[in-house]
Amino acid sequence: MTTLFIVLAGMIVVTIGAYYAFPLRVAESLIQLARRKAGLVKKVIQVDDHTLTYLEGGTCAETILLLHGFAGNKDHWLAIAPYLKDYHLVIPDLPGHGESSKREEANYNTVRQIDRLHDFARQLHLKKFHLAGNSMGGMFSGAYAVRYPEDVLSVGLFNPAGVRATQPSEAAKMLERGENPLMLESEADFDRLSGLVFFKPPFMPYPLRKMSVATALGNNVFNQKMLKEIVPETQALEPELARITAPTLILWGAQDRFLDISSVAVFESGLKNHQTVILQNCGHVPMIEKPRETAEAYLAFLKGLAK
Repeated sequence: MTTLFIVLAGMIVVTIGAYYAFPLRVAESLIQLARRKAGLVKKVIQVDDHTLTYLEGGTCAETILLLHGFAGNKDHWLAIAPYLKDYHLVIPDLPGHGESSKREEANYNTVRQIDRLHDFARQLHLKKFHLAGNSMGGMFSGAYAVRYPEDVLSVGLFNPAGVRATQPSEAAKMLERGENPLMLESEADFDRLSGLVFFKPPFMPYPLRKMSVATALGNNVFNQKMLKEIVPETQALEPELARITAPTLILWGAQDRFLDISSVAVFESGLKNHQTVILQNCGHVPMIEKPRETAEAYLAFLKGLAK
């Protein structure tokens, strides 16, 4: 009994040691576990001059294409994906993000990204699909629905960019002071950004935190390049809203400090066919902070389309 206890204690010590000594390896294992739980498999495809990495799962005939926000990645949808497993899910790392190609000579403005997304959809033989995105991904979803209405069954806008809020957010006020919350130079900057993105930052295991910080700092220079290309267009969707013919869900975290909730009224006034859901005690990334509630609202919207 004593020997067994010593062995078990030793295993626990080794496990804890690995947790802190090799955080990036542990983080990758945790991500792989979450992907398996959601029934998602990582795949790679060549689109134009970019290699795109994406997650795919489900066998349902109806497809949902999910788009992350600026400086985000495909794994930002892992918390909500298990609730959507009755659909065929396709979740790419947008070009310039995550594990997809980052090319200094390429342009990552809305027009070029929509071109690449359309090529991506064609290569996967996605002819009709539901399209949803968060933040910049929401803006891209709206822009895609304007340009390729024949492809889109519905649009999900989760705290999207693309319009001018009638009230400035905390992040907008920081930008006016010359502070850019998206540009990270230290771990403290990561904490500051988390405070803007979440109403209440969820628990993040040490390995995932280390990976997130390392990734954000490592991509900082390239993100600055992409930001210069996308910032001039962050309100360009507003005059195009009336051209979105697909049924649209506007879903917003009420305590969004990054994109103010006053944007909702702008979207509502421009869209012809929309529903609105406001999640309380939720910030800028509802699919991470409130995955179950976000999924319930989105699934109710999708099921309502069939009636």
